[in-house]
Amino acid sequence: MRNAGLGMGIFLGFYCLFGIVAILATVFWIWMLIDCIKNEPSDSNDKIVWIIIIVFTHVIGAIIYYFMRRRPRSRLPQNYNQPPLTSR
Repeated sequence: MRNAGLGMGIFLGFYCLFGIVAILATVFWIWMLIDCIKNEPSDSNDKIVWIIIIVFTHVIGAIIYYFMRRRPRSRLPQNYNQPPLTSR
């Protein structure tokens, strides 16, 4: 009977840990989705593609977006203005 109590304690510990990780992952996913909606330029289809990727792949898409788009963009100086796009 003591082993059953120990097993239940371990189960509850993992259950709580999984719940915390799931909540943090969802918060990160929402943060990246909002960042994409607000900060991606609307002049091409990149914004729509990134939104679709983030929505349908959840945390994996949010992590990919973070490393491919947000980190390079956040390294730019605050007063940096992107050069205008030239049409051909």
